[in-house]
Amino acid sequence: MVIGYTSGVYDLFHIGHLNLLRNAKSMCDKLVVGVSVDELVKYKNKKAVIPFQERLEIIQSMKCVDAAVPQDNMDKFAMWEKLKFDIMFVGDDWYKSDKWKNFEDKFREVGVKIVYFPYTKGTSSTLLNEVLLKLRSDAT
Repeated sequence: MVIGYTSGVYDLFHIGHLNLLRNAKSMCDKLVVGVSVDELVKYKNKKAVIPFQERLEIIQSMKCVDAAVPQDNMDKFAMWEKLKFDIMFVGDDWYKSDKWKNFEDKFREVGVKIVYFPYTKGTSSTLLNEVLLKLRSDAT
């Protein structure tokens, strides 16, 4: 059985999230998804619009997701130590970044394959938030 893992905030769920999760599931038997807890979202100096428990429930309810778990720190290798997944799925916006080069080295040592999926152009939670803020300010 091949276990896959990916993680994210999954705030303001959009087609990019769906594409990543569907594609990830197509490459493994069991897909486990880490959902960033609210405290972890703050590392980006951001605040999730949707509370953690609701984001977790949304992800868990998807038919392409076998399990959703809290992601409470940025250390993906620590999550591997808990779950022992075989494949890690990541958006290609992280490809060749220093952070992920280091993760690649560590994961290679334990036989974990990292798959980078194309980032969905034109949509992101950040972009959705910006549009919502503009719409709200235009309405006043």
